[in-house]
Amino acid sequence: MKRGNSVYDKSTVLVLGGNGKTGRRVADRLRALGVPVRIGSRTATPPFDWENPASWAPALLDVRAAYVSFQPDLAVPGAPQAVRAFGEMAAAAGVRRLVLLSGRGADEAQSAEKLLAEAGPELTVVRASFFAQNFTEGQFAQPIREGRLVLPVGAVPEPFIDIDDIADAAVAALTEDGHAGKIYEVTGPRLLTFAEAVAEIAEATGRFIEYVEVSPEDYAAALRADGAPDALVDLLIYLFTTVLDGRNAQPADGVRQATGSAPRDFGDFARAAAATGVWRPDTV
Repeated sequence: MKRGNSVYDKSTVLVLGGNGKTGRRVADRLRALGVPVRIGSRTATPPFDWENPASWAPALLDVRAAYVSFQPDLAVPGAPQAVRAFGEMAAAAGVRRLVLLSGRGADEAQSAEKLLAEAGPELTVVRASFFAQNFTEGQFAQPIREGRLVLPVGAVPEPFIDIDDIADAAVAALTEDGHAGKIYEVTGPRLLTFAEAVAEIAEATGRFIEYVEVSPEDYAAALRADGAPDALVDLLIYLFTTVLDGRNAQPADGVRQATGSAPRDFGDFARAAAATGVWRPDTV
């Protein structure tokens, strides 16, 4: 990844969601560069909780840049307003640079981008496609290990993005000049349906793994039968039926624009993940 000089390079960076999929990788990369990192999470010191605005100011103390990852998702009601409120507090605390993890094709996410841009600090948006690591670190990992993934998604292609590429883009924007005001649409280089993605995982593992498409109604009923709360069910159905309706069925060049490097292919991701044993049936 290319690097530039910046007055922010050695100033404390707050990484919200610093224990999550993207935040953990962002924090690791910043530390490797010698940048002081403060993790923003409920278990950190000081703690950060999106649902408790009183926790925001202590986390922002002496911070000059922040990686903003909203939990559970920018698509949930009230998320854009919360993100703007955080941005306004960050500006008042002297934060100069924000990098927002956003999502492609979600109206609420684009609303959050706009509101955060109005809050004051210079903003870079990393607008990501569907994470490849959802197959290894997310809700798909166990079904893949069991040999059968069931989702309410048909033959809609998606340019799955490797989270390592997201982290590289975010760190570039946090530590280099020249990224302010940019929206980087970060995707993988190739379109795959979910069935094709599962087939590539099966090939990489040398196992038979089945992909089964079901209706949104049947999927929601199965989630509720497993005890999933209504808010989570509604969010997942929205993401699978709206964001994955074909509106994002084209790769973008945001990874190269932000980092100067090509994005990682899903096949490479699948082979590397398979080599770790993450999809072995006996993996806990």
